[in-house]
Amino acid sequence: MIQIRNLSLPIEGGMEQLRRRAARSLGVRLGTLGELTVVRQSIDARDKYNVRYVYTVELSMSNEAALVERAPGRNITLTERRPYVFPVVTRRPTLPPVVVGMGPAGLFAALFLARNGVPCVLLERGQDVDQRAKDVESFWASGRLDENSNVQFGEGGAGTFSDGKLTTGTHDPRISAVLDALVEAGAPADVKYSHRPHIGTDVLRTVVRNIRRELLSLGCDIRFGHLLTGLRLENGTLSGGEVRGPQGLYRLEADALILAPGHSARDTFAMLRDAGVPMERKPFAIGVRIEHRQKDISFRQYGSAWEKLPPADYKLACHLPNGRSAFTFCVCPGGQVVAAASRTGGVVTNGMSLRARDGGNINGGLLVGVGPEDFPDGDVLSGVRFQEKWEQAAFRLGGGGFSAPVQRVEDFLNREPSQGPGDVLPTYRPGVVWSDVSQCLPEAVSDTLRQALPLLDRKLHGFASPDGVLTGVETRSSSPVRILRDARLQSAVQGLYPCGEGAGYAGGIVSAAVDGIRVAEAVAAQNQERRG
Repeated sequence: MIQIRNLSLPIEGGMEQLRRRAARSLGVRLGTLGELTVVRQSIDARDKYNVRYVYTVELSMSNEAALVERAPGRNITLTERRPYVFPVVTRRPTLPPVVVGMGPAGLFAALFLARNGVPCVLLERGQDVDQRAKDVESFWASGRLDENSNVQFGEGGAGTFSDGKLTTGTHDPRISAVLDALVEAGAPADVKYSHRPHIGTDVLRTVVRNIRRELLSLGCDIRFGHLLTGLRLENGTLSGGEVRGPQGLYRLEADALILAPGHSARDTFAMLRDAGVPMERKPFAIGVRIEHRQKDISFRQYGSAWEKLPPADYKLACHLPNGRSAFTFCVCPGGQVVAAASRTGGVVTNGMSLRARDGGNINGGLLVGVGPEDFPDGDVLSGVRFQEKWEQAAFRLGGGGFSAPVQRVEDFLNREPSQGPGDVLPTYRPGVVWSDVSQCLPEAVSDTLRQALPLLDRKLHGFASPDGVLTGVETRSSSPVRILRDARLQSAVQGLYPCGEGAGYAGGIVSAAVDGIRVAEAVAAQNQERRG
């Protein structure tokens, strides 16, 4: 396999022009070129007057080594694809593994076990993705919240109501297996090569539904509306769980339980603490959603070519003299700010985009890192109480009913409450109240954001535009706890496998899915040892 990097094309260029560029780079005739596969596409906008696409491609040809050796172009190498292979499973367990939570970690743990002959029981406290979408839309329209079926809880996890970004900072070989599975389930093929791939919340719901159908076809038992309420232990080893379902409480025997609860499962965290499962406090971030007009950001990023390109996004960060850092998170081009509460009495925000990213605004989390030194006490759940304090403050500031407090950037910098919008209209539903968002943020976070905004504006002019809208509060950037596990990915409670973002081991759809596959491998290996 030959890989060619840094093939640059005008933004109007197509596949035929890309093939010609590849043939010229190799020094061969176009007609002799083998099948070409795009493995990476990015946008080079350093010169706003000559914005270009940049590609990495792979192709198979005869005499590849000789072609690479004499190729006139640079960035041409031999490469070998090594597809991920799940370890061989030779024995099925007596009891099916139980997977708690149907976010990316739980879904992919169950999927790879089931594909290899080990169907699971899946417990999901929320509803299937179709009913969940109805419940979420009802909440956004009316302010009536279902605490078990919302943006945080339900089939697909919190990422189902997001931009569906698939970026990750890891280089795990399982990533390709995750992307392949997503495309097989209906995700666009470009997620496998785009520099900043995303599915979009509308397409992601179809993907989640199709993964569920495969799980059912492989013999899995999927139970919606079933919440794990307790663990049954014998001499420090898991023997089962206690579950509350639509028909009441019941016991479920299990000697392997994959715990993928999501970062908002606060009642589950409390249950685990009370059961003696080792956990620790973990840093996370808190802040607001910042919202701009999409066309303004796209113009700043791409210049006059912006209308010919996909909606632009950004990734910004700065370190402040006070020792804290501010950064953008989960940016949603052409998207909306969404109500992401999971408990009555607290306002929580997040961002969401459709596949087309065709909304008029762009939003992103504007966050500041916090850690145990900021939390009220030394209890393992003190980070949870820290989140709740500011979510409840935002709820009060919004006047109740899940309206969110919002403020213009200029007013926030001048420490003045806002009276209404400028050019940027907030997208949050069910409603907003113009106010002073610093009243629902820790003082250190507000001060850090005020210092950071002018600095970030130097990196992306217009980021601190006076009419930009800040919506409070964002607290669920990651889990406030880590459920400890050993080298075999098990808790000190043998048979319990903490997994994914909620357990403190991932930070997005892909990394959570990868962690799910890793834990599936560990469960399969442990069963082999147990039976060997």
